[in-house]
Amino acid sequence: MEFNTNYNMGSAEIQSRSREAVVSKVFRNVYLWMCGALIVTALSAFYVASHPGVMAMIFGNQLVFWGLFIAEFALVIGLSAAINRISALTATLMFLLYSVINGVTLSSIFLVYEIRSIGTTFLITAGTLGNLCLMALIGLIIASVVNIFLRNTMFDMIVSGIGVLVFVGLTAYDAQTIKALLYDAEESDTTNKIAVLGALSLYLDFVNMFLYLLRFFGRRD
Repeated sequence: MEFNTNYNMGSAEIQSRSREAVVSKVFRNVYLWMCGALIVTALSAFYVASHPGVMAMIFGNQLVFWGLFIAEFALVIGLSAAINRISALTATLMFLLYSVINGVTLSSIFLVYEIRSIGTTFLITAGTLGNLCLMALIGLIIASVVNIFLRNTMFDMIVSGIGVLVFVGLTAYDAQTIKALLYDAEESDTTNKIAVLGALSLYLDFVNMFLYLLRFFGRRD
């Protein structure tokens, strides 16, 4: 009896460690998907910004611009609502399509800010996600000093600061939620879908944090 009890305990521990390894692997895939989507967005934005004719067609035509904006909204809502009915491949393609469209609409920042400021802020945002609380605090302190020289309005500074903190908190919350969902998932197709949705959540957190930080650090053309 004692042997069986010890065997069962050992078996449960092995299963727990195995599950931990699977979750860790899938969670790494979440960050890989997020990074891949960010690269797609960055390339899409840079391509559009490098072609004045395309920029004029998008931002000079309200029908095109609002069509893209509505498409973005519809893709996020549709992906979240239909995740249980579609395949992991379809979810992935929808996520990548959203990344492209978002890059197209975000290309407008190249008209407002210097490319060096955009690149620097992108790296700052990546660092913030690397060590959430500490980097958020350091980022806000640096932003406060920089703001003295950039002479942004106090209102913009407060709003941007609150925005950064909110999305730092959301990123931490989303990361824990994704882990919890992965632990409860049993089928590989389900875990893949969770990975896509998780990547989308962290992607949105990253983009929003980036835009708020850009208001701090971005030098306007």
